[in-house]
Amino acid sequence: MLRPTFPIRTARLALRPVTIDDLDDVYAFQRRPDVVRWMLGAEPRTRAQSRASVLAMASEDAWRAEGDCLTLAVVTDAGVIGVVELVWRDERARTAELGYVFHPDHGGRGLATEAATALVEWGFDGAGLHRIYARCHARNEASARLMARLGMRQEAHHVESYLFDGRWADQLVFAILAREWRSARTPPS
Repeated sequence: MLRPTFPIRTARLALRPVTIDDLDDVYAFQRRPDVVRWMLGAEPRTRAQSRASVLAMASEDAWRAEGDCLTLAVVTDAGVIGVVELVWRDERARTAELGYVFHPDHGGRGLATEAATALVEWGFDGAGLHRIYARCHARNEASARLMARLGMRQEAHHVESYLFDGRWADQLVFAILAREWRSARTPPS
């Protein structure tokens, strides 16, 4: 089993497993159309749907087998402002996929970047990953900018590669290797 030591702390945040006590905070962003607009097949959630989502995320506290998702609540003094996740996509290739969702009221201060950085750091240093990638709708500029701030390179622009709201949509794929991550964080001598 692969599991971080909780909480993962940054300068302004704590990342920890989601609990049922997070329902009000999670529902506050899952019910917003501007939050779910880029999620495949997602509609704003009812409180009951958010409760089911929180219960599912609460079980995603470690990697036990390939395909597992590690989902962490991003916590500030204001409560849970979002979630970040790493999905263990390929054990042999040591690859995972990064995902994130944040309440827009907390945007513009670098908190999403700070949270994603902490989880990517654990992926490389704690879980021994070789590669982490992330995907987004080609028109989701905020998500693409976040991936670039993490130091990820755009590897692909898949044209009309999936159905989104009943229409063919383009998808961007970004990735970074462990050696690239470490090199970007090593101060020059």
